[in-house]
Amino acid sequence: MLLAIETSCDETGVALFSEDGKLISHLLYSQVAIHSPFGGIVPEIASRKQLEVLYPLIKELLKQNNIEISQLKAVAATFGPGLIGSLLVGVSLAKAISFALKIPLIAVDHLQAHLLAVFLEKEIEFPFIGLLVSGGHTALFLINSFFEFYVIGHTKDDAAGEAFDKVAKLLGLPYPGGPIISQLAEKGDPKAINLPRPLLEDKSLDFSFSGLKTAVLNYIKNHSYRVEDLCAGFEEAVCDVLVYKTFRAVDLFKVPRVVVAGGVAANKRLRQRFREKAFNTGVEIYFPSLEFCTDNAAMVGLLGYKQWQEKKYADLNTEAYARAVFKKLSIP
Repeated sequence: MLLAIETSCDETGVALFSEDGKLISHLLYSQVAIHSPFGGIVPEIASRKQLEVLYPLIKELLKQNNIEISQLKAVAATFGPGLIGSLLVGVSLAKAISFALKIPLIAVDHLQAHLLAVFLEKEIEFPFIGLLVSGGHTALFLINSFFEFYVIGHTKDDAAGEAFDKVAKLLGLPYPGGPIISQLAEKGDPKAINLPRPLLEDKSLDFSFSGLKTAVLNYIKNHSYRVEDLCAGFEEAVCDVLVYKTFRAVDLFKVPRVVVAGGVAANKRLRQRFREKAFNTGVEIYFPSLEFCTDNAAMVGLLGYKQWQEKKYADLNTEAYARAVFKKLSIP
């Protein structure tokens, strides 16, 4: 039995996997209501709440599945990247469990876990292009195996999800911004307001969304508008850039499979645009289910199990890390 722990940001997740790699159960405690009044995540509040709820959440998970903590054979936790205070809550408890039960400790990378979350529901052939698009990260990867990841493009400033949140704040909409902008965009005309597509013509596979956010701010200051139209125009601009860059990577690296993961992968319009492009180009496209797009411990457990199989263990001196470090490939 493997226990997985996720505390990279504001969510608190725990999951159990059987010794043959099957997800038994997972639980998630969300802090959205706590941080909404602030218009974003307050790191100190997030980590303090995780310190309060993590161990009771593990006890509840074990109780629901009639499992004693002594039955655990390994423990996996997100070691990074993320908010360092939050990470330390999960990492410290995982280390304590590992030490007390004398079981393997497994350090899981949060971004890799997101990109492999789709394997919770289906098997996909390697290699594939992975687009990770969330509140904290927007990056393209070439993924050759469960353990071989190469960055081929990344955001130079704001992540796409971060841009959604900031634009929502400019419009006086509640946090988190992604869901409410998506809902309003469905009632708007994406062609009514022309917004820039940052780095669309750039030869790199990198992203930039800070300028798009500024363009929205300038539009708000200088024009009258329907909120629904502005939301639709903004959402369409983000989708245009993400789809174009991802399928450019498909062409450059000759890989006919794409996985789109992370919180923004739950966006309905983004999924529609990717599916249309995939259908027209003959490329395979995959998304995790909505429950596995946002931060969760099931994805941590899946990668943790793969590492457990390969005896890729951490030790009690392994440190949590706030920033990701990946090998970067040059564009062909």
